[in-house]
This record gives sequence, C-alpha cells and structure tokens, in this order.
Amino acid sequence: MSPMGAARAGKAKPTLQTLQRQRSLHFQLTMARLLQARRLEGTEHNPWVEYVNLANEYKDAVNLGQGFPNFPPPDFALEAFQQAVSGDHMLNQYTSAFGHPPLTKVLASFFGKLLGQELDPLTNVLVTVGAYGALFTAFQALVDEGDEVIIIEPFFDCYEPMTHMAGGHPVFVSLRPSPSQDHQDLDSCSNWQLDATELASKFTPRTKALVLNTPNNPLGKVFCKAELELVASLCQQHDVLCISDEVYQWLIYDTHQHVSIASLPGMWERTLTIGSAGKTFSVTGWKVGWVLGPDNIMKHLRTVHQNSVYHCPTQAQVAVAQCFEREQLLFGQPSSYFVQLPQAMQRCRNHMIHSLQSVGFKPVASQGGYFLTVDISNFKSKMPDLPGAAHEPYDRCFVKWMIKNKGLVAIPVSFFYSGPHQKDFDHYIRFCFVKEEATLRAMDEKLQKWKAKLKL
Repeated sequence: MSPMGAARAGKAKPTLQTLQRQRSLHFQLTMARLLQARRLEGTEHNPWVEYVNLANEYKDAVNLGQGFPNFPPPDFALEAFQQAVSGDHMLNQYTSAFGHPPLTKVLASFFGKLLGQELDPLTNVLVTVGAYGALFTAFQALVDEGDEVIIIEPFFDCYEPMTHMAGGHPVFVSLRPSPSQDHQDLDSCSNWQLDATELASKFTPRTKALVLNTPNNPLGKVFCKAELELVASLCQQHDVLCISDEVYQWLIYDTHQHVSIASLPGMWERTLTIGSAGKTFSVTGWKVGWVLGPDNIMKHLRTVHQNSVYHCPTQAQVAVAQCFEREQLLFGQPSSYFVQLPQAMQRCRNHMIHSLQSVGFKPVASQGGYFLTVDISNFKSKMPDLPGAAHEPYDRCFVKWMIKNKGLVAIPVSFFYSGPHQKDFDHYIRFCFVKEEATLRAMDEKLQKWKAKLKL
C-alpha cells in the first residue's frame, strides 16, 4: 500500500454525531445571516436572563429583584375575573379590536376627568397587551428610520431596544444626584435632577419624541410640575411628541403628587399617556394596558395594533373594566384601592429602607413605584476587587456576590443606563419592596446574619 493510501486508511471516519453537529453549525451560521432582520442587531442580548437564572439556582435566596407583587390581588379584582370566566359564554370570544367597549368607556370617563379632556372611547383610547404592548405599538407607529428619541436615564430598559427596532436613534440625558447628599445615610429622589441646559441641547431637527417615565423605574422619582413644565416647553418649542409612561401613577408616597404631562397646557395634542392594569390592581399577569391620546396620533397606533395582536383577551378586559368602575365610585375615599395600596406599599418601602441601612446601604427614598434604589459605594470602597469587576460594571459583580453569599437578589442599576453611562452609575442597585410581609421578614433574617458578621 502506498504511503498516501496508508494515511487515508489510518484516518478515522467522522461519526454520524460529528457530521450532524457540523451540519447544524453550518446551518446556524448560514441561516443567521438570512433570517435576522437588521433592526434586531444589538438587541439580542438580554442581561436580565443571567440574574434570573442565578436567583433560581440559589433556592434559598430572597428574590427582591423582579418587579411584581407576591401578595394576592384585591378580592374585588379576583371576583371580577372569576365572574368573567364563568359567566356569559360569549366573553370567551373576540371583542372589539381596539378595546372591550365597557373598558374603553370607563377609561375615557375616568382619565378624561384627570386630564381635563373629554375623551372619546373609540378614538382616544386603545387597549393593549400590557403597557409593554402600548410602548411597542407607539414606537412602531411613530418612530421612523433616522428619527431621534430622547430618553431620560435611568430608564425602563425596553425603551432603547424598542427605539432601535423602529429604526430610530436613542439620545440619552441623565438625572444626576446632588453632590451634597454624598455623606448622608438617606438620599431622596428629589435630589436627582435634569440639567435644563443639557436637556435642551438634546433636541435637534431630527428629534421625533421624548420618553418620560413618572414615577420613574428604577429610581422612583416623581417628576414635579416645574420639571414637567420644562419638558413640555421644550417639546412644544421643537414640535416633539411625548410618550409618557405612567404605569405607577397610583403608587405615590409621602406628600408627593402625580401630574400627567398631558394635563399641562398645549401637551394633550402631542402626548401619549400609557397605563397598566397590572400595576394599578396588582395583577401583572393579566397583561392589560392602554394608551390615551389625540385621534390624529392614535389612528397610527390602531393600525399597528390591528396588524399585530389584533385584540386583547376579552375576559381580562371585562374584569379590569369592573375594577375601574368600582374605583370611580370610591375615588378618594378610604376604602378605595388607590388609597389603600400606596399606604401599604409606603410601609413596605419604609421597612426596607430601615433594614438596608443596618448593613451599610444608602437608600434613595423613592417617591413612587415598586422600587428602591440604593447606593453601594460603601461596599465598593471596601470590596473593590470582586470577581469580574475589572471587566463589567461593579453593580453587576456585587449583585452576583450578594446572591451567592448573602442570599439576597437585587438588580444592577447599570442595566437602566446607556453603555457610555453605565460605569458612572455602577454604584447603585435596585430592590423591589412590593412584597408580602413574609418576604420582608425573610429579607430581615438575611440582613441580620449579614450585620452579625460585620461586627466580628
């Protein structure tokens, strides 16, 4: 046999499994180029997945990261849903594409009074698959390729990818804390401000929209009327739309007040106001949201909605309508859920603030919403060399360390900033305090163990 033949004979043939892996890899590489739309570039990676998986891996960890209540919804909400499921059999079928009529009617009536507008249920209200669906519909309907969208940091993390997926370009402006608070044990959201000159500089002839989130996620800042008037003035001056995410408007604490920017002079005509039944009635899994706005803008959202989800689940809309009808009758009274829920959640917030301070965290007292942002600078100075700290924002390394070593789950605040600003704010993490008493007690137990070790 020739040397060439001997070499061929001695070479092992690839197994069927190896060939299948090679073909699969080749197919994936080839099809990835063919399948992915350009608008998805840069949006594939979701950093939340790693932290959710880590929280699930450490079964004993107390999950204070993700933003949902783990206490039951109010009885009247559950009863309304049960009645919708077990009642009229036609409620198992499609309803109006743009919203179940009883729901759009009560939303128009309820919010019309708050906004100082007479809302038409057919043209000024759109029911969506949660507030997330409302946001996506708004971006797809209004943002064109090359349009700029101003986003206030920190921001709810979907704003940036939704802008990219619509072909737009996000432009960021940061809320910044007052340096005078650096040596205090408790900061306040009111100390986090926009610089008026910096904000004005972000408006250009290409600016299509500004995204406002009040109360803000993750910070919990409730924008005061003067701040909203600044935003309103710039939007009107530059003929820019405002997408106002107000899902936490019924969770306002202390003496703060929620003001919808659409209620300010000259703003209804250019504002979309977005709300969430999940946040309003503690039923985040129902996925019922809405958009309110002028018909000349809303008609474009209706086009996107009708050609994507078409309509939202009927029974959940029926239940939400009944919940709003109840709250409309009880509005402002002690028995109103809109009165009782923020009172209860303020107690949870105060509990968490006190507990976290005991081990050296510096909370930023939230004015509204589900979350408490805390400063971890004390830990950053004492533990600067956590695994991975040289390669990623410190808050991400700290949260991983805290889950593994202290059994507490939080979310890094750098997730809520654009890439260039993540390192500037990587000494903050976010906790969710909208939890039942047993969860907060479990948190206290973890913190007491932590505190005991600090004294050794």
